[in-house]
Amino acid sequence: MALSFILRGEDQETPMIAPDSNYPSPTVMSLAGSPNIQGNNPSIEGKTFSSLDRDQHGRGGEPDPEKIDHALKKEKFNEEHPLYHDLAPEDSYKNGIYWADLPRSERRAWVNAQQNHETMREVKHVWQMFKADPLSPLSSYTKQYVMGGFGLFTEGYALFSIGNLSALYRAVWPACWSTHQVCDSNWIAAVDYLQIIGIILGQILVGIEGDWIGRRFGLVQDALIMTVGLVMLTASWGTTLQGWVICYGFSQFFYGIGVGGEYPMTSTTAMESKQVAGAQKDDKLHRGRNVVLAFLMQGWGQLFNQGLLIVLLLIFHHSANPPYSEVSAQWTFRVSFAIMAAMTLWLAYFRFYKKKYPSAALKRSKKNLKVNQSGYDLHSLKLVGTHFTGRLVGTTMGWLFNDFLFYGNKLFASTFINIISPSSKGNVVTTWNWNLVNIGVSLVGYYLAALLIDHKFYGRKRMQIIGFLGDGVLFLIAAIWYKELSTPQHIRGFQTIYYLSSFFQQFGPNCTTFLLAAEVFPVSVRATAHGLSAASGKIGALLPAVIYNYVDTHTRFWIVWPFGIAGVFVTWLFIPDTTGLDLREQDRYWAFVREGRAEEYHGIAVHPRHLSLWEKWVLKRHLQYDAEKDRHQRVKELKMIFQEKKKAIIDEKHQNNHGEDEEEGEGELSHRAFHHFNTIEEKRPSPSASTIVEE
Repeated sequence: MALSFILRGEDQETPMIAPDSNYPSPTVMSLAGSPNIQGNNPSIEGKTFSSLDRDQHGRGGEPDPEKIDHALKKEKFNEEHPLYHDLAPEDSYKNGIYWADLPRSERRAWVNAQQNHETMREVKHVWQMFKADPLSPLSSYTKQYVMGGFGLFTEGYALFSIGNLSALYRAVWPACWSTHQVCDSNWIAAVDYLQIIGIILGQILVGIEGDWIGRRFGLVQDALIMTVGLVMLTASWGTTLQGWVICYGFSQFFYGIGVGGEYPMTSTTAMESKQVAGAQKDDKLHRGRNVVLAFLMQGWGQLFNQGLLIVLLLIFHHSANPPYSEVSAQWTFRVSFAIMAAMTLWLAYFRFYKKKYPSAALKRSKKNLKVNQSGYDLHSLKLVGTHFTGRLVGTTMGWLFNDFLFYGNKLFASTFINIISPSSKGNVVTTWNWNLVNIGVSLVGYYLAALLIDHKFYGRKRMQIIGFLGDGVLFLIAAIWYKELSTPQHIRGFQTIYYLSSFFQQFGPNCTTFLLAAEVFPVSVRATAHGLSAASGKIGALLPAVIYNYVDTHTRFWIVWPFGIAGVFVTWLFIPDTTGLDLREQDRYWAFVREGRAEEYHGIAVHPRHLSLWEKWVLKRHLQYDAEKDRHQRVKELKMIFQEKKKAIIDEKHQNNHGEDEEEGEGELSHRAFHHFNTIEEKRPSPSASTIVEE
């Protein structure tokens, strides 16, 4: 949406779409160029503007422009207004009133009706697909979500493989990985540290690259780095065990850079790929689901890795029972990395040659904010640190607390496995089998999160709070009754807490932090903000990796549970609820902020429903919200978009530049609105091109 010039328009209460001798503004024309309009009916898609579809009631002609400003008032605004469906789309408004402004009972009824209607529509659509081709629903799911999140599949596979393989290394090379007789304990610990440091570096650097150079560059680069890193892990070697550990650790560091970049790149592309035409219904109703279904490929990667490791060890060791030979261990870990290296290389090919990228949103933002297309929007990044300080605190600290809790979940496994299966001590396959069950529970949490994350009465913020609270309480219970729960009589209760904590991790902060870190920030620096938040999360993972080396298991539970409660308060105070909010409306607000005119924005992005408590209680931004003033502003903006679009169509007709960028015509202006403005323009004397340029 062309916003930078829109915001320079006048903001007084005058007839918003009436002909104006001072219109368009010089700024508009500097972007639009000097049109050479010939005739009054240029065509679009084979139609003339004057013959575009009439409204749904069959009315022809247009109301008196001088009366339209009056018709925008709250008590007058209804379906009779020619721009009604542009200003109040039915997916977010009822009778011209934004859904969050409806009375409580009416709002509840409207939200439930919308949810039920959309669910039935999707069920019917899937059923029709199934009847036409039973495999088409699976094919569609694979194309949209599996391929969109395949980078996180490879990340989940290899990243969590490190922890899985550590159990095998300790069993095969105890003098190195357990007693540290032949390997320095610091180098063993450094394997985890180097991996996390590499991920942090990748999250920040690739996040910046994604906003600077583009999403495509970041995604292709990630796949290539991960491919090389997996080759390094497959071929890692040393003349001594410690030499191999050092080589292995630095291979983890290099691979981690690519893993880190997957976070901001996957999130932003999954989110922006659904910015569709018109009212962006899919974006508002299913944006969270689209992102979470791509993100949960991480869980499938863990499951695939764990299952494959079990199969490989059985193949090369010919048994599940220890002791395991060095040869079988070598073949198991090297083949597991080699398989994923081949898959990741294919991913690089797919991303470079086959994948379509949603670049229009980022390009349009840079164009409208006057940022060079190959440049970085440093000004917006600085403003994020000042205008959205609270949001940045919420996303960074929320992710940090989440990752600290994630490591807390790992505390349970060794305790209950040793009690449930005391005879299997040292049996790596037994540990892996229990881990498979835990991953399965996690996947249930992932999918339930995708199901409810877009529901307006549950949504991201509430899901994150409940997830943090659930984990915090569960870890506190384990801390208080650790001695009792770790006895054979009560070990099943301990095991239940373990699985429930995994469930609430996924049906809570692990999914929501990934979504919110991109969703609450403007498009031009979205990947950077996400990368910074994700990097903070990995610091949260690094802390327990260090701290837990110096305390026993019981003490670890006392350390970890407060992070769940802290996550509740940070989310409650600093995270806004953006469920159902159009992403382009947030970018519209950001254009005002970037121009230094944030107080002049009155739209739904500052509605109390979509602001954090910090933004309401301390910054008082909700006081700017005024639906009527916003309608006036949006009519002016629509008219300016109309003029730019009309000029672009005429230029395209003259230059024969058809289909140059299919994403640029993202439907910012409906045919009805175009017809409305064009009719008004036809009613006034047609100025010469030189007059337009002069104005």
